[in-house]
Amino acid sequence: MMTAPQLSAPHERIRTGRMRHNAERWSWMFMRISGAILMLLIFTHLIVNLVLGEGVSQIDFAFVAGKWAAWYWQVADFLMLVLALIHGGNGMRLLINDYAHRTTTRKVLHSVLGVAVVAVIVLGSLVIWTFDPCPVDADPSLLPGFCASVAG
Repeated sequence: MMTAPQLSAPHERIRTGRMRHNAERWSWMFMRISGAILMLLIFTHLIVNLVLGEGVSQIDFAFVAGKWAAWYWQVADFLMLVLALIHGGNGMRLLINDYAHRTTTRKVLHSVLGVAVVAVIVLGSLVIWTFDPCPVDADPSLLPGFCASVAG
């Protein structure tokens, strides 16, 4: 006579946000909303950079400089950077909660993840907001056309 196999109890999910009221619910909502916004930003980015104009061959320093000369492209790219990193960081946080069962390991991984997310956001923000589309000593053939009128 065959018997049904014994099933072991699943690992208990690590509770997070115990001290924060509805933290996991807000995290879940953030992931859905940021995912929808990211889809819009990424497809706009891809269409503008790869489909419109001359396609991928148009991408060089002058293209990026011309694009970031408009404030709305800087805002769009900054928003995409911040949302993507927080969205990805939150997803990695959930994976750490699922697979790191020891408290010390989980805390170390969460700390490393937090430092990495903040560092990349800060460095990316510096690039976006301090970008000079017309550097003084640059080869003029590599610069966008409007730099000639800015230089005088």
